Amino acid sequence: METHNRQEKIIRMFDDIAPTYDKANHILSMGIDISWRKKACDKTYEMISQKEIGLVIDIACGTGDMIGFWQKRADKKGINIKRVLGIDPSANMLECAKKKFPNFDFVKAAATELPLPNECADILSISYGIRNVVERQKAFKEFARVVKKGGFVVILEFTKDDKKGLFHSLKQFYLHKVLPRIGAFISKNYEAYKYLPDSIEGFLTAPILQSELKEAGFETEYVKSFSFDISTLLIAKKCR
Repeated sequence: METHNRQEKIIRMFDDIAPTYDKANHILSMGIDISWRKKACDKTYEMISQKEIGLVIDIACGTGDMIGFWQKRADKKGINIKRVLGIDPSANMLECAKKKFPNFDFVKAAATELPLPNECADILSISYGIRNVVERQKAFKEFARVVKKGGFVVILEFTKDDKKGLFHSLKQFYLHKVLPRIGAFISKNYEAYKYLPDSIEGFLTAPILQSELKEAGFETEYVKSFSFDISTLLIAKKCR
């Protein structure tokens, strides 16, 4: 019951900030997340080496930014995607996504209960959303169920780092002092943007995340940290 309540609280928070979510993200990240998303798509397409892909799923799709990049980068590389699907538990986030991308499919669902058949997806991504999934191991098992053998899970996330030094101190100051205030000013919801740095501090390091993926049946094939370890990209292949 406690797990359910925690998850519902997170979903309500995203429902509340949905109207200002894109504006706040672009200001807080200064647009640098665009290059991270492009790298995730390009590297995955390079690894999958197919010119036709049946299904790309983006979990915790929010307002749909990552779906847009999957399609744009595929178009640039001459790759045909038959279907792109966005899944998110927040109804308000999905409403924003549908307005931005009326030609894509969207479904309201949790990462732990995907309304999809077994082994249907070639690529499954989750960008800056896995730390918001309370039952993470259950979600990874669902990912393993819906991804085809040889298919890929692509994770972009703010992973925890244990480094020290000046840059680390500056990053912590920005995350805990500056970011919540800017986010609160834009969204009128201080708690939501206080939650962001707190959720990063309470999350995993990249090696632990890789270990959990392996338990679910995925072998990590590519790991890349961006912007002094602010963000981490993991691409893992379903091996069983």
